[in-house]
Amino acid sequence: MLLLYVALFLFAALKWGDWRNWRDYYPTILFFMIGDLLKNFIFYNHWMWTYKETMFLENILRNHTIINLMIIFIGYPSTIFLFLGRFPNVRWKQGLWISFWVFLYSILEYINLHYLYLIRHHNGWSMTWSVIFNIVMFPMFFIHHKKPLFAWILSAIWILFLLKMFPIPLEKMK
Repeated sequence: MLLLYVALFLFAALKWGDWRNWRDYYPTILFFMIGDLLKNFIFYNHWMWTYKETMFLENILRNHTIINLMIIFIGYPSTIFLFLGRFPNVRWKQGLWISFWVFLYSILEYINLHYLYLIRHHNGWSMTWSVIFNIVMFPMFFIHHKKPLFAWILSAIWILFLLKMFPIPLEKMK
C-alpha cells in the first residue's frame, strides 16, 4: 500500500509538477530530505514513528528503513514539485494551498495509523503532533524556497523545541 501512495504522488508530480523549473525546487527537495535523514539519524534508537507494509509487497518493503528511503527519494521530491510548482501568488490562496497539504498529509497519516496500520507512533508522538508538525513543515518549505538561510534558522529552533518536547536519553543516541 505504501508503494501505491508513493506511486500516486510520483504520478501526480509527473502530470502536474512544474518540471521546467526543477532547478528552483532542488534546494528545497534537499532541505526536505536532509530533515528526514537527520531525524532518522538522531532518533535511530528512539523512534517517534515507524512504517510497516501490511498489505502487499511485504517481502520488498521489509522494514522501516527501506520504506522511509523510498518515501524520502520518491515521495518527498514529488511533494515539493507539486507543492511549490503550483504555489499560488494570491495570499489567501496560499493559505488554502498550505491548508490543503497539511490536511492531505494529516489525513493520509490518520488513515495509515488507524485503518491500514502502515504507521505506528512511539515515545509520545501522536496524531496531534503530526498535525502540528505538518502545520510547521509546509510553510517552512515555502520559506526555504524564498529565503533558505532563514528557513534553516527557523528549522534549528523547531528541532530544539522538538528535542525539548521529546527528549532522547543520551544512551539512545547513536
